[in-house]
Amino acid sequence: MAVAYVFPGQGSQAVGMGKALADNFPVAKTVFEEVDDALGEKLSGLIFEGPAETLMLTENTQPALMTVSLAAMRVLQTEAGVDLAREATFVAGHSLGEYSALAAAGALGIADTARLVRVRGRAMQKAVPVGAGAMAALAGLDFEAATSIAAEAAQGEICQAANDNGAGQVVVSGSKAAVERAVEIAKAQGAKRATMLPVSAPFHCTLMEPAAKAMAEALAAVTVKRPIVPVVANVLAKPITDPVEIVEALIAQVTGTVRWRESVEYMAGAGVSTFYEVGAGKVLTGLVKRLAAGASGSAIGAPADIAAFLSAREVDQPLRPTGTG
Repeated sequence: MAVAYVFPGQGSQAVGMGKALADNFPVAKTVFEEVDDALGEKLSGLIFEGPAETLMLTENTQPALMTVSLAAMRVLQTEAGVDLAREATFVAGHSLGEYSALAAAGALGIADTARLVRVRGRAMQKAVPVGAGAMAALAGLDFEAATSIAAEAAQGEICQAANDNGAGQVVVSGSKAAVERAVEIAKAQGAKRATMLPVSAPFHCTLMEPAAKAMAEALAAVTVKRPIVPVVANVLAKPITDPVEIVEALIAQVTGTVRWRESVEYMAGAGVSTFYEVGAGKVLTGLVKRLAAGASGSAIGAPADIAAFLSAREVDQPLRPTGTG
């Protein structure tokens, strides 16, 4: 039974996430404290208590989600004896979650990861003036159709397929007017739904080039080690372990498409039948179930999830799915 651990990205955040882990497991609390120290501020207080509008700022959301994921991973390692090097075939993360995956696999330290994703969040927010960019979700269309729609909608502006989430869910990103045109074209071409997303910036398109440059500088200042388990990179949809290639993929990810559908299909094709989503929410769990036929997906982000994992581990069985995403 091959196993992959996957880590959620932006959109899974909620005030209070991870608090029960910190309250019940000292090792989880330590992770929150490590991130607070690395950032020089009480991010944990914002995560646990809000306000929501401040947590939802990209520069806060990204390190917050990473912290919750690594706190849950630390609990799995200490309480359940999880050894990624021995047990996992791959790790992967959706967009921001790729940083969580790399940290979990030992390629990045927690403090460095916290500072990197803080830089990433701020740089993404600053790359495009507020209101100049937008993103939209197109449902009921495959990636090729969505890519074609984005190209038609561009009309000299930027409009790209940003997230290929699979199961007929593609997100396009770019100049606001172009994305609005994409929504109308998608509706005319039979999309089940085509809706603008409430995001603060057009992620994963070439408008993010200033943020890519900022990440290149930030990554040059940290040490990236070889991960203990291969990381399936978003922009490549294949596993990598070389630190130089990891850095290149992280820089390319800022402006490139998150190829999540292909990433899950790759892992499933390599024999992975059990996916554990570590951190806040159940978004990836839902996607995995729709993308990998016969695979089990389980979200682990609260004490009850840890207990279920431990119980299943005692009988050497995969954890039963706990959510639909």
